[in-house]
Amino acid sequence: MRKFNSPYIADWFAISLRWMTLFALTVALSKDRELISLLPLFILALGNLGWSVMAGLNIRLNYHRQLAILADIAFAILIFLLEKGLTGTVSWVGILPILSGAIYFEIWGGVLAASVMAIASLAFSYFGMPAGSLPAGAIAAVVTLALGLLFGFLSNQLINSLRRMREKQEKNELKRQHVENERLRAIYELTTTLNATLSYRRVLESALDLSVRAMHPDEDEDFRDQLVSAVLLFVGNELVVKSARRFTTADQRRVFSGSEGILGSAIEEGEPVLTQSVGHDPELSGVIALRSCTSSYCVPLRTGFNVYGVLLFAHPDPEYLTSERREMLELIGRQSVIAIQNARLYQDLVEEKERMIEVQEEARKKLARDLHDGPTQSVSAIAMRLNLIRMMLTRAPDKVEGELIRTEDLARRTTKEIRHMLFTLRPLVLESQGLRAALESMAEKMVETFNQNVAIEVDDKIIENLEMGKQGVIFFISEEAVNNARKHAKANLIKVRLRSLEHSLVVLEIMDNGGGFDVKEVNTNYEKRGSLGMVNLKERTELINGLLHIDSKLGKGTNVQVFIPLTEDAADRLHRSK
Repeated sequence: MRKFNSPYIADWFAISLRWMTLFALTVALSKDRELISLLPLFILALGNLGWSVMAGLNIRLNYHRQLAILADIAFAILIFLLEKGLTGTVSWVGILPILSGAIYFEIWGGVLAASVMAIASLAFSYFGMPAGSLPAGAIAAVVTLALGLLFGFLSNQLINSLRRMREKQEKNELKRQHVENERLRAIYELTTTLNATLSYRRVLESALDLSVRAMHPDEDEDFRDQLVSAVLLFVGNELVVKSARRFTTADQRRVFSGSEGILGSAIEEGEPVLTQSVGHDPELSGVIALRSCTSSYCVPLRTGFNVYGVLLFAHPDPEYLTSERREMLELIGRQSVIAIQNARLYQDLVEEKERMIEVQEEARKKLARDLHDGPTQSVSAIAMRLNLIRMMLTRAPDKVEGELIRTEDLARRTTKEIRHMLFTLRPLVLESQGLRAALESMAEKMVETFNQNVAIEVDDKIIENLEMGKQGVIFFISEEAVNNARKHAKANLIKVRLRSLEHSLVVLEIMDNGGGFDVKEVNTNYEKRGSLGMVNLKERTELINGLLHIDSKLGKGTNVQVFIPLTEDAADRLHRSK
């Protein structure tokens, strides 16, 4: 006895024939019969029930088919004998083994089973029927052989048809598995390639190349060449073509607003958009490569509230973008977003590293300028005064004392300037006593060193909710803004205020009553000024995820505002509302 993984259709055909035969025999033999005469039917029913159980469990006996045919032959001969053979009401029962033989062994099985039944018919005609019945038995035998040949031929045709269908199904299944394996491999290569590189350009190129392979790995290159694809990314407020396939040179130079059509819908809703009329799209209709296309699928490259751009695919065949291919494109879009995020984060790190180098270089230049303009000049002046005093000792001794007093004042001022520079480079009071003490110390040194009045107004409850890193950034922003106001505004009073706003927001304000300036004009020509004051304010504001706003007018002073979020939700609201 052996167990198989799948059922045999031939077994179920044979079992069905037996049940049909049993039903017909039961109807034909049940009238005016004793129960004992129906015993063969009960035996066949029990036997067929056993065959059914084995077929349901996919179990076969050794020589299963041969035993089934022999059982059917034995049953048919038994009924044939009990019911008077050719003259009985169930003489047709001989067809059962013929059909079983044809089902299991096609032509040869049908002919052999028919031969056995033909011999049984001849024997019954010769031994069991009156004299002269042999010709009738011979005719029955010939008819039986003819039926065996016919059923065998029909079974052969049916089984060959089933085999062809099965082979076709197996071929289609193998093809489907091959396509699926190729698609999974393409997805694996896509994921591996996208996660293995931090090059922005390579991420975009790989996203297009591997997505085409994943969509139809079983198609030839000519079919693939009809597909139009592109990656559009935001640069500022416009969508720019960063990578494309089959776009013309003019197409690659185009920019899109992303505010209408399928681009606008995909970006606004954050969901892919399918269209069958890309040629009528208000933004994409001008793209030359898309004029031959009908169907298009636009997948947004979005994560959270950040929208990087879209993946765009189009094809001349309106039925090309099937649901399976669209699902593949959505998967590729999600993987591409992750890779683009990684590439952008890496690029941001590189730019941040370069910016830190520039900041350090600018800090050195600023220190050199401050030393040159301040303490260096003062020290030179002290040296010149000492040389003058040395000559005055012999020529005008009575004036030496006054000159010494002036030299001492100059030395003290120089010392204050140097201490102020050291304080701004590293305010130790910030580390030991906190933000309020550091701001007040800065205000004192401004008065002491430059005679500049600075007022400090700080809410201590805010400082309690600020970690030391943010306190340090707030101090340096305040120091930078105050220093800018001292140098350029010529203000009588500079005020530093830190106060609370609603919803976990605080605002740092540095206000002065000086001359003010035209903010728009300064921003327009800022690169030519050679100063980094406003750049430093902006970059330090970004360090605390804040938002910088400068309000100033000529003759009306300046108000520098830095909005600082205390929580992630507050940061999200702040940047969405800007």
